[in-house]
Amino acid sequence: MVVKAPKVGDHISTLDTPSMIVDLDVMEANIAKLFKQLLPTGINIRPHSKTTKSAILAQKLVDAGAKGGCVAKLSEAEVMCEKGFTDLLITCEIIGAPKVQRLVELFRKYKSIRIVVDSEVGARAIDDALGKSGIEESITTLIDLDVGLHRTGVQPGEPALELANVVQSCKHLNLIGVQGYEGHLQHLHGHEERKQECLKSMAILTQTAEALRKAGHNIEVVTTGGTGTAEFCVTVPGVTEVQPGSFLFMDTDYRNAVGSFYQHSLFILSTILSKQGPKIITIDAGLKSLTTDSGFAECKTLGYTYGVLGDEHGSLSWEDDALELKIGDRVEMVPSHIDPTINLHDFYYAHRKGVIEEIWPVDARGKVQ
Repeated sequence: MVVKAPKVGDHISTLDTPSMIVDLDVMEANIAKLFKQLLPTGINIRPHSKTTKSAILAQKLVDAGAKGGCVAKLSEAEVMCEKGFTDLLITCEIIGAPKVQRLVELFRKYKSIRIVVDSEVGARAIDDALGKSGIEESITTLIDLDVGLHRTGVQPGEPALELANVVQSCKHLNLIGVQGYEGHLQHLHGHEERKQECLKSMAILTQTAEALRKAGHNIEVVTTGGTGTAEFCVTVPGVTEVQPGSFLFMDTDYRNAVGSFYQHSLFILSTILSKQGPKIITIDAGLKSLTTDSGFAECKTLGYTYGVLGDEHGSLSWEDDALELKIGDRVEMVPSHIDPTINLHDFYYAHRKGVIEEIWPVDARGKVQ
């Protein structure tokens, strides 16, 4: 017996589980909200595709008004470019001979890609490799600045200026700006506290950008921000670009921090496999379908509590006032952390009122190099 693959026009009730489904009405409302809020500021929106890992979704956001996109890793950029989406900023440093050589080959084909550096070692390795490649063009480069996350980035002040001087001296690097990601603030609870802390990070970023300009460097791009802070970043003079990503789908971690301005649009459809007691059942979505680094997933239908039972299984328990779930019933689970959850699945099944309208591959699934 040949099992037919899901297709456009099918109802989501026909999908095997676990499956990743997207409510198009909600997703499109999230897009409309973000662009209505941010576009009038004149700041460029360069959404981060480390969330979606999808060239189709990256293009949908450009169609809505975005200016290109971001990826975290070189391997993601390779896939996105092959799929035809080439206006990309790679937001993580590219370090090590194998990765640098891959960057050279990617740049040979796609001159629109942008990179960040935070060390002389990294900058000179890329410059040397490009010099030996025979490529005449210089790669567009931003200095990655530590604005409080303490993950990557050169320190502000003299270290940033010294690095800018190094980049300026590199024949094959074209310095055009600075990046500063305040990732430590994205999930900070409390609107006012998140705003004030964000403004402190933005001060570090914009003051450094201005200091580099005064020292004679060409700083056109000042890029920053995420779903939890973009609304604050765009109010800061000197910021030119923001990088929100999770707003498209949302997860419980972001919702708990920033509220319900954006709604959940992505769910993991799961089937009840077994009943283990009067008020507890087992579903077919465990650690290989839903991540737990930001806490446990939640059931879209209120009243049920999720628990992990291993790689392939999870549990749902409930109190007296919740509807009893039976073997064979289906539930929609809300991820706690959207980015790594998406990386566990092959396809998005995008539906409107239950009918599948589009099927999007997770192009860059597993691309972590």
